[in-house]
Amino acid sequence: MPHSVVTGLIAGLLALVSAPAAIANVNNSSNWAGYAIHRSAVKFRKISAVWTEPTATCRAGHRTYSAFWVGLGGFSQTSRALEQIGTELDCTASGNEKASAWYELVPAPSRTIRFAVHPGDTISASVSAIGHRVSVALYNETAHRWFRRTVHATHLDVTSAEWIAEAPSACTSPTSCRTLPLADFGRATFSLASAQAVGGHVGAISDRRWRTTKIRLTPGGRRFVVSQGAGQSVGTATPSALTQGGSQFTVTYSSAFLRFNPVLTRRRTALRAAYLEH
Repeated sequence: MPHSVVTGLIAGLLALVSAPAAIANVNNSSNWAGYAIHRSAVKFRKISAVWTEPTATCRAGHRTYSAFWVGLGGFSQTSRALEQIGTELDCTASGNEKASAWYELVPAPSRTIRFAVHPGDTISASVSAIGHRVSVALYNETAHRWFRRTVHATHLDVTSAEWIAEAPSACTSPTSCRTLPLADFGRATFSLASAQAVGGHVGAISDRRWRTTKIRLTPGGRRFVVSQGAGQSVGTATPSALTQGGSQFTVTYSSAFLRFNPVLTRRRTALRAAYLEH
């Protein structure tokens, strides 16, 4: 059943709210879990990684959502762009899991793509940007299926790169959004994670040429709204330490008891919401 979810866009837009400027090694976010890299003198040309589409634990009557992606931009509070591609894993109202794939170049709308993906499939993903041309690619190593597209983007942000497991969000207006319940995806491992800077240098997440921020998804970590009220159990996600030379980590789902009643935060900055239909 379709639902209005700003999977890719709000990954960027809520990053403007929940991720601080590039000053910390660890950050709490209401919708991101993973790693971001950034440095004032560095611009990025490409990001890539491999992950296995997780298997969700679903219950009838409980709609929950999760997304896994790589992207360029969107980390800075002043960013107005984010270029990303990834997969989504949701639990439907009937208690079934549903996997899909998408890409997005914020501020343009998200695009659902015809790309077969199922839990257990190994997915390779990359985003590259040269000038105003952005190339996004997914490869299902299990099914041997490719998706590639190159598009022109008026607005670009290449000041950061991210590997993220996300709780998608829904918007009622361009400046009013809420984080949706996170699906219990168990564990999601990002491997072979690398980024290429303008100038040609290629490095892992932990490369010393840029700063690395670890991001934990915790509803109490920031002031942005979560969909449940006080007294509810909510999903959280925590990335592990980096392994394999700084190119691999695992995001693990867990649940927490929400002890407060969050209030929707509104911003007057130029946030734009384009709705992704699944």
